[in-house]
Amino acid sequence: MSELSNNEMMNDFRWIMDVVQNVDVGLVLLDKDYNIQLWNSFMQNHSALYAEEIIGKNLFESFPEIDEKWFNRKVESIYLLKNSAFTTWEQRPYLFKFDNYRPITGRAEFMYQNSTFIPIQGLTGEISSICLIVYDVTEQAINNLELEAANNKLEIISQTDGLTGLYNRSAWEDQLEKEFDRLQRYREECSLIIFDIDHFKKVNDNHGHPAGDEVIKKAAEITQKCIRKTDIAGRYGGEEYVILLPHTSIDCAEVLAERIRKKIEELTVHYDDTAINFTVSFGVSCYHESLKSATGWIDSADKALYESKKNGRNQVSIFQHKNN
Repeated sequence: MSELSNNEMMNDFRWIMDVVQNVDVGLVLLDKDYNIQLWNSFMQNHSALYAEEIIGKNLFESFPEIDEKWFNRKVESIYLLKNSAFTTWEQRPYLFKFDNYRPITGRAEFMYQNSTFIPIQGLTGEISSICLIVYDVTEQAINNLELEAANNKLEIISQTDGLTGLYNRSAWEDQLEKEFDRLQRYREECSLIIFDIDHFKKVNDNHGHPAGDEVIKKAAEITQKCIRKTDIAGRYGGEEYVILLPHTSIDCAEVLAERIRKKIEELTVHYDDTAINFTVSFGVSCYHESLKSATGWIDSADKALYESKKNGRNQVSIFQHKNN
C-alpha cells in the first residue's frame, strides 16, 4: 500500500472521528459485556465524564439509573434479529439521566431522550457490539406534554359548570347515556337523584343574583362532600342538580338524598351582611327494565321531585316503577 493511500486512510479516519466527536447526538459503543468502548463529546459534555474516565467501564455500574433487565431484553432481540431497535421518550423518558441545560426548556428537570440501538458487525460478520445513539428531544417532549396538559384542561373546562365545579348538563347527560347503555346489558342496581332549591326566585329577588349564585355554590359543595368518588353529580339547570349513583339501590339513594337535604336545611349562607337559609326538594328513581331511554329515567325522577314540591317541599320522594 502506497504512502498516499495510508495518508488518505488516516485522513478519512480523522474525518470520521471528528464527525463522531462533534455530532449533536450521543454516541456510545458497547461490547458484548456492556463495557463502554466509545464515548463521544455529546456524552462527555452531558455526563461530565471524560472519555478516558469511562471507556472500559461497565455501563450499568457507571449508570445505575438504566434498567438492566429492560436493557438486556432490548439488546438480546438485536443480537437475535440483527436489526436496529428504538425507544422514545414517551415509552421511557430517558436512557441516561442527564440534567436539562437548555433555557427554552428550562421547565424540564432532565433531558428527554429518544434512543437508537444499532448492531455492529465484526470482521466475521457476527455482531460484536452495539452502538447507542442518544437524541436530545427535550424541547419536543415539553411542547407535547404542555399541549397534552392544555388539551386535558380544556376538556375538563368544557365538561364543567363554571359556577359549581360540577359536571355541566351536556357532560352529565353524556355520562348518563353511557351508564344507561351499560345497565341495559348488565341489569345492575343504579339510582338517579334530581333536586332543586325551594323558592329560589325569592332568594334572587330578596338578596340579589350574586347572593343567589353563592347559594347555588354552597348547595353544590355540600353535594360534593356527601357523594362518593364513583358518583356523578351535575348542575342540570339554574338551581337544579342531578346525581347518578352507580351500583346503588333505591334505599341507599334515599339515604343519601336525606343526608344532603338535612345538611342544606342546617346551612346558613352568609353573603355580605346577609344570612340566608334555604331548603331543597328531591326526586329519586332507580334504574328499571321498563325504562326505554335515559331521558325517561330523568323524567321519572322529575315526577318524584314534583311530588316533593306538591307535598310541601324540603323532602325526598321516590318514584315507583310499575312491577316494582
